[in-house]
Amino acid sequence: MRRNDREITDRSEIDRFISGEKILRVGFWDNGEVYIVPVNYGYAVDDGRYTFYFHGAMAGRKYELAQARPTVGFEIDGRYEIISADTACGHSARYQSVIGTGELSLIEDSDEKKAALEYVMKQTAGRMGLEYSEEVLSRTAVFKIEVKTLSCKAK
Repeated sequence: MRRNDREITDRSEIDRFISGEKILRVGFWDNGEVYIVPVNYGYAVDDGRYTFYFHGAMAGRKYELAQARPTVGFEIDGRYEIISADTACGHSARYQSVIGTGELSLIEDSDEKKAALEYVMKQTAGRMGLEYSEEVLSRTAVFKIEVKTLSCKAK
C-alpha cells in the first residue's frame, strides 16, 4: 500500500466496515480481460481468516470463470463522502475500502450451501434461520472465496 498512513490494521475496525456494507466486487481474469462482477455477500472469520460467500446461476461467465480460473481479486468500498473546495483540484473524498485476493470455489454439499447462504442472508437482509428448498439449492451456485490477502484503508 502506497499510503501507509491510511492503512487500517485493527481487525475490529475492518470487521465493522465489512459487516456494514452490502456489495463485494469480484475480479476474474478472462483470457486477457478483467471481468468484474458486483455481488451481495456474506462472510465468516475463522481464526483471523476471512471467507466470503455469494451465490448465482449455474451457468454464465461468472460460473465458468469460477471453475476455470479460481484465483480472484475482490473489493468492497463505502462510507464515501465528497469534500468540496473552491477549486477543482482542491476537492477530495472520504472513503473506506477493502481489497484482496483469494481462491474461489463452488460449494457442492447441500448443508454447506445452506450454511453459506445463511451468512449471505445475515449480511444482506439481517435475517437468518430461513428455509432453503432442496430444489432451489440444486440449481443455485454458491461460491466461496478463501481470502489469501486483504488490506483496508480509509481517508
